[in-house]
Amino acid sequence: MSGQLANKVAVVTGASRGIGEAVAKTLQENGAHVFRLARSLTADTSRHRTDIPCDLTKVEDVERAARTISNQCDGIDIVVSNAGTFLLKPASDFTHDEFAAQLAVNLIGPFDIMRELLPSLARRNGHLITIGSVADHQCFPGNAAYSASKYGLRALHEVIAVEERGRIRATLVSPGATNTALWDPIDPDNRQDLPSRSEMLGARDVADVVLFAVTRPRHANVDIIRLAPSGLTSSR
Repeated sequence: MSGQLANKVAVVTGASRGIGEAVAKTLQENGAHVFRLARSLTADTSRHRTDIPCDLTKVEDVERAARTISNQCDGIDIVVSNAGTFLLKPASDFTHDEFAAQLAVNLIGPFDIMRELLPSLARRNGHLITIGSVADHQCFPGNAAYSASKYGLRALHEVIAVEERGRIRATLVSPGATNTALWDPIDPDNRQDLPSRSEMLGARDVADVVLFAVTRPRHANVDIIRLAPSGLTSSR
């Protein structure tokens, strides 16, 4: 397959739906072989894509996925750490287990992926993309666990960027509200305190930004991209 990313190897977490699915599709369309990781996927391989079932909250799953990838390629060019979860409720209403579950998916899982894949990424002077959120730099009611995890994720990105400077590139992509299935249980169209789905970004909008970051010249690193809805109704 030809394209800007021909002969590149990419790994995308949370790739079965939403932003992750759109990112994986965009990278593949541009020539990369994409390893898609998600707990709902079934193991499958085609010419330009490999699906690996992986629950990021289980370190043994992450380690197994990393071994599978290393057995099939000698290095990774792009890692997109995207998997995430979202729960809205007042801070005082969170149970210990609910709060811990948000951190497990949104912060500890990305750390485990980074820990396992960073050596392979560094061998090719690759690019680590972390999908953050507007909630990694702006607080909203009901976002106690989500913001705590995303602020932590932003800090993890910044530490990796400093520690690995000269070996990899690292970019944090922080989108505003994006119309994905994560909103289904919340039904934002029937809440006054949330943007409607028509006012949100699309998953492909975020994927296009990821593509922009990873196709910059090797000497150029995009540190942080903050993507927000324009306020204009989408025609798509």
